[in-house]
Amino acid sequence: MTASLAAPPPPPIPRLDAPLTPDALADALRAFSTSYYANHPFHQLMHEGRLSRPQLQGWVANRLAYQRAIPRKDAAILSNCPDPGVRRLWIQRIVDHDGTAPGTGGIEMWIRLGEALGVPREEMEDERHVLPAVRFAAEAYVTFCRTRPWIDAVASSLTELFAPDLMRRRIAAFAEHYPWVDRAGLEYFRSRLDQAPRDSGHGLALVRQHCTTVETQYRAFDALRFKLDVLWAMIDAIHHAYADGTRAGA
Repeated sequence: MTASLAAPPPPPIPRLDAPLTPDALADALRAFSTSYYANHPFHQLMHEGRLSRPQLQGWVANRLAYQRAIPRKDAAILSNCPDPGVRRLWIQRIVDHDGTAPGTGGIEMWIRLGEALGVPREEMEDERHVLPAVRFAAEAYVTFCRTRPWIDAVASSLTELFAPDLMRRRIAAFAEHYPWVDRAGLEYFRSRLDQAPRDSGHGLALVRQHCTTVETQYRAFDALRFKLDVLWAMIDAIHHAYADGTRAGA
């Protein structure tokens, strides 16, 4: 299998002469779905059942670096946000991924997905398969959320607007095309069907409330564009590293 060039379509950033209304701003942000990494060729291959076992293993092992970055970026948002009301709600995201005890939470679910795909837990946890480009992209996201205004970081999280449909497509694809994968290993995808709409609803409400000028709305667009680039860069690196259907370096 030869990996083709796959640049994402640029998001449709509108030209603003005056601030958008909150509803128009929300619509403009949702329109960025055309640049979401669900449209990457790797995901198309996944949904069509055309990925090999090593390709799926490379994907799940690499993505753990990003899963582990998520609660760290959320902690960065909390540290920069002066509003205790926002912090009380946002902290649930950290709990969702880190869990409330060892063996719980989204990161643990992702490791179990790796085991279901045949990657030993030790190889998942020590991140020996993580590509430099994937780690760089994940860390860039954490740095963005730590160094930019908290509402910009909130706007960057709005890729969650597009996640539920991708989760449903993954669940259906694994059931149809990859019957060798233990269904229990797909719990992470099922959990995001509830969490992503809740989280994106909260994030979008904050952006609608706080991004009320041309400047802040352009910053919101730029933040979401950045996050879309992060996701695309990661999946593109994985796609090319495993393009021949085997483990990188095997």
